[in-house]
Amino acid sequence: MNIERTEFLHWMDQIMKRFDILAGDLEIREKKRLSIDGEELLDNQDVLQMLKITYRALQRYRTLGKINYFTVSGKIFYKSSDVQQFIRESYHGGKYRPFKDNEG
Repeated sequence: MNIERTEFLHWMDQIMKRFDILAGDLEIREKKRLSIDGEELLDNQDVLQMLKITYRALQRYRTLGKINYFTVSGKIFYKSSDVQQFIRESYHGGKYRPFKDNEG
């Protein structure tokens, strides 16, 4: 299979244009990130992915007051620093210590 140089350059040009479009999309997404007082806000999906937990577990942590949150127009948000604090409090001596429902 032999590809002519001009055809190869054409394809490479097309690929680079796609990369440029993707890079622009990423920049737009970064700019759209919500923040308050210069601190990044995370939604449920962000926190679920960070903590690798189920939605029900996250809901339980909110109910128990283990993780701070607030709502804006009915949508739940978390400050990045609050999530980091939750992570620090969830680890004890380098070992994960899951919260129990009866802790308080």
